[in-house]
Amino acid sequence: MRKIYYIFIIFYFLYGCSAYYNQPLGIERAILGESTPATSLLKNLPKPKEPVVVGIYKFRDQTGQYKASEVGSTFSTAVTQGATSILIKALEDSKWFVPIERENIGNLLQERNLIRSTRQEYSKNTNEPQLTPLLYAGVLLEGGIVSYDSNIITGGFGARYFGAGGSTKYRQDRVTIYLRMISTSNGKILKTVYVSKTLFSQAIDQSFFRYVKFKRLLEVETGYTTNEPVQMAITEAIEKAVESLILEGIIDKIWQSDAPQDEIDLAIKNYEKEESIADSSAIYNRKLIYERKGFAFEIAGGVTRIQGDYANPLFRPTFKSSLKYFFNPTINLSLSASWNKFDFKNRKSFEYLTFDVNSEIYFLPKDKLSPYAFGGVGLGINQTSENKHFKFQYGLGLEYLVSNKFGVTIFGQHNLTFSDEVDYLIHGKRDDYYYRFGAGINYYFN
Repeated sequence: MRKIYYIFIIFYFLYGCSAYYNQPLGIERAILGESTPATSLLKNLPKPKEPVVVGIYKFRDQTGQYKASEVGSTFSTAVTQGATSILIKALEDSKWFVPIERENIGNLLQERNLIRSTRQEYSKNTNEPQLTPLLYAGVLLEGGIVSYDSNIITGGFGARYFGAGGSTKYRQDRVTIYLRMISTSNGKILKTVYVSKTLFSQAIDQSFFRYVKFKRLLEVETGYTTNEPVQMAITEAIEKAVESLILEGIIDKIWQSDAPQDEIDLAIKNYEKEESIADSSAIYNRKLIYERKGFAFEIAGGVTRIQGDYANPLFRPTFKSSLKYFFNPTINLSLSASWNKFDFKNRKSFEYLTFDVNSEIYFLPKDKLSPYAFGGVGLGINQTSENKHFKFQYGLGLEYLVSNKFGVTIFGQHNLTFSDEVDYLIHGKRDDYYYRFGAGINYYFN
């Protein structure tokens, strides 16, 4: 047992060192701001024929949320109040826009007035050139951070045995922004884009405690926590919004690019592909790109177990083939034929062919993984066609789509017969019934 304790001690020591060496131990120097995955994409866009002069008065935090606190109220906001500066930097990086100062236009106008009054006071030359006029914006950019949703997904896992264990916790938040472009000549909204970004936080800890001797308790703890910076998430979302605005403007011929046509086509193709994926996705990154439709063929195998008038029933093999037709992605009609073998301990086994008509309902029809329920009527016939029974069956299943053509299923089925002679023995008042459990493969023709 001592060897096990030593192994645990060494393990937690090494794990604790990993947390130790990742912590800051000195004064950190100032560094240039980090780039996001969207920054390089923004900088590598096709270049414009002529940059567009754009004004941004205020890109506001419209959430009205304050940062969550476990110890009491706080007046710190959940998201940054400097989103306007982030947007201006993204516009400059794209090379598609010439941002002009509008957020603090009062300071600019006051300084220009000071320059004029100073020139008038000290200059004797009346022919001295005047200040150049201010640029005016052809378009305005409006919008803001419209939501910050905390704890959209929270979970974790932990285990402990003999004083040793650990746990992990994770949480997902989500920030959403809207960005719209407005023509200053007529006030028309030219384009609106919507971008969301998920933030991931994680905490891992491990601990070990054990009495190694009488009145000698050994305790070891280690762990770390990582939180994705909210500012980086907002920066990435804004940069992605600017990228989308540029590409959609090219598609709608609001402006033109000076790049080769093949480069423009490639950028538009990649954007449209990304847009189609986004259109077919739901919250929590669920991909709704699969659709169950048309005809499908299923082959399955498993085990069956009868509950009859004899004792000690046994599990025996069963095989099934089905033809399905989907009226829509949710509901289908299934025709199936099955071979079933039934057996009791110390009894002779017997076989039945069953023919079923079922209606199946899929609860998540456009998801890869979907549970489904089914029910219907059927007919069972033995090998000599002498013993027949009508039945009603129902069950639950789960299907995972490997591709648009193939799906893997598991199911459980309860068959209620209208006969007490399925096991060739009539005894008591209760009819015989049997269970079927199995797995199969669906092939979709469409």
